Amino acid sequence: MDDAVVITRAGASVEDVARVARDGARVELDGEVQALVRRSRAIVDDHVHGERLIYGLNTGLGHMRNERVPLETLKAYQEEMIIGHAGATGEPLPDDDVRAMIFARLAGAARGGAGLHPDSVTLLGELLNRRVHPVVPRQGSVGAADLMHLAAVAMVMIGRGHARVGGQVLPGAEALAAVGLAPYSPLPKEGLALLSANAASIGLGALVVRQAEVVATLADLAGALSLESYNGNPSPWREDAVRAKPFAGQVAAGASMRAILEGSYLLDPASVVSVQDPLSFRVMPQVHGALRDQLAFTRHAVEVELNSIGDNPMVCVEAAELISTGNFHPMTMALGFDALRVGIGHVGLLSERRMQKGLSAWFAARNTSEDAVVDGRPT
Repeated sequence: MDDAVVITRAGASVEDVARVARDGARVELDGEVQALVRRSRAIVDDHVHGERLIYGLNTGLGHMRNERVPLETLKAYQEEMIIGHAGATGEPLPDDDVRAMIFARLAGAARGGAGLHPDSVTLLGELLNRRVHPVVPRQGSVGAADLMHLAAVAMVMIGRGHARVGGQVLPGAEALAAVGLAPYSPLPKEGLALLSANAASIGLGALVVRQAEVVATLADLAGALSLESYNGNPSPWREDAVRAKPFAGQVAAGASMRAILEGSYLLDPASVVSVQDPLSFRVMPQVHGALRDQLAFTRHAVEVELNSIGDNPMVCVEAAELISTGNFHPMTMALGFDALRVGIGHVGLLSERRMQKGLSAWFAARNTSEDAVVDGRPT
């Protein structure tokens, strides 16, 4: 379909996540990606009957990593793994967030490292396309994988758990049947592949980046309006001023502010403006710019994670092997969001300080200014 988000080898973007999550866009995998998923699964199938111990394929998890799971119980073990991790708690996530999470897992699986069967990859996409939204409790990430969040999705895939369909919360099997889908029976390694990923952090992170980018733009607009109301000095936003310290974010913030102020009385040479404003006005390019720089870093980190293989073990298609990795640990993205939170806080702090400049002295608890009252009325 023309309005579908098509996942290709080129990867997905923050905008793709938002289209699927917020706008309800359909999802498709192009032919090259589908072929890669088939190759990846074939490699897993080749190793199922081998003697080599491979974590999560024919072994237990965690401290049971060196214990072989008998071949005859491998298939049942997948559902046991999913049910055993379905322990998330708290209020359910909104459907938009759940859609972002499912899309992020789908994008990751499309890289070929998960070893999911094409049928399970298709089912993930159909949950989105047919608007079957698993009920996913809010708390459930362990920091190195969103195990419990993804278990809630996998539970619906196997006909358990609960999902919202058409505004109703139904048991998993009923939710699937309502849209013409059937429960899936996961194959060896698929239990771990459906659970062990950072799809909740990545998907929700992509939506946060989009919202924070709007905040950055609105912060410039609020700053410009407050400068006008305060009869402030626009000098700190001049191009030569911001380029004297050429951080990309500071230069962009300066350009944004100048565009907003175009035509303002403050730019009239005849205007009498403040010689120099308080810091909450004067350092907006530096503070707003720092937020923009951090947003660019965090967006990059999210999109790298979105288009990476975070599975352990990872199916290395080129070598036809399953290898142990630590790519499930999203340290760069986590640091990005830590810094982004601080950056937003500083922008908010400047705004709060500027608000104080617009308040009447009458609001002070003890007014000592003789000029604050005229004829018994606050000025």
